[in-house]
Amino acid sequence: MSVIADRAMQVYCRRDSCCVIQVIAAEGEQKASRALKEAADVISQSPAALQLRYLQTLTQISAEKNSTIIFPIPVEMMNALTKN
Repeated sequence: MSVIADRAMQVYCRRDSCCVIQVIAAEGEQKASRALKEAADVISQSPAALQLRYLQTLTQISAEKNSTIIFPIPVEMMNALTKN
C-alpha cells in the first residue's frame, strides 16, 4: 500500500509543480507586458526617442551579425532629397 501511496503523492506533486510553473510564467508575461506599455508611453511622448531607439536597434543588429541591413526611409524624405 505504501508504494501506491508514494506514487500517488509523486503524481500529485508533479501536477502541483506544473501549476506553479504556469503561474510563474504568467506572472513573467504580465511584468513584460507592463514594461512594454511603459516603454510605449515614454516613446509616444517623444518622437525623437523612437528614432533613437530605432538607431540603437540597428547598432545592435550590426554588432551581432556582419550583414547588410535594409531600413525603410519615409517617402517624404525621399521626395525632399530628390527635389534638391
